[in-house]
Amino acid sequence: RPGSLTESLMNLTLLFNFTKQDLLDRYSGSMLGALWTLLLPLINILIFIVVFSKLMGAQLPGSSSTQSYSIYLIAGLLAWTAFANTVNRATRTFHDQSHLIRKIRVSLPHLPLYIVLSESAVFAISLSGFLVFMLATGNLPHRSIILLPFVFITQQILAYALGLLLAILNVFIRDIQEFVGVALQIGFWLTPILYVPDILPESFQTLLAYNPCYYFIRAYQSMFILNAPIDTGQLIILVILAHSLLAGAYLLFKRLEKDLRDFV
Repeated sequence: RPGSLTESLMNLTLLFNFTKQDLLDRYSGSMLGALWTLLLPLINILIFIVVFSKLMGAQLPGSSSTQSYSIYLIAGLLAWTAFANTVNRATRTFHDQSHLIRKIRVSLPHLPLYIVLSESAVFAISLSGFLVFMLATGNLPHRSIILLPFVFITQQILAYALGLLLAILNVFIRDIQEFVGVALQIGFWLTPILYVPDILPESFQTLLAYNPCYYFIRAYQSMFILNAPIDTGQLIILVILAHSLLAGAYLLFKRLEKDLRDFV
């Protein structure tokens, strides 16, 4: 229908403009502006490499490479940062954009997508610098890296679905956004990013099967440093979980849409 088409085009235009503005606003007012979006990830990668490889001499168990632990750490951190930032910021979307929601008939499920796209752009920039470092040091990733786009898209679908669900709940329960910040901090330490799973007691290693973040973090670590194929079983579980959560969030939205627009 013409009305639906016009509304869809308006939502796409808003999504593009929001994404662009979000990237620009991160460092607005600074002399280098949007250039910091490129520089900061590269500086962070350099710091991790210098601190853990050069100063601490940390090595991954079973690897003789001096950069092994740094690569292991960065691979997990890049993925976790994109996921956590997406969930955390998406949770606040309806509150942050309440002025827009009251004025324009914008699609609420589409609104958090600009955060997904913005965080994905930052991830892509950071990943590019990481890959340059790996190639320069002769640390070639495993051939399973061809699955990287699929892993990242699945991870961000999960982040978007969780963010949308929490954004809906956050309209009615304002403590949700505070809870999310704490939960993400706990989730970071429950996911093997700074440490390898083998150091955990066997009972704790079993619990990792219930942590969906472990699945995509392990996929990045496998392709970048562990030189092992990605566990396809874990990927399938991740895909099913992400899409199930997305369906659940959308059904909840449809049920509460009128109340959402009244309370936001």
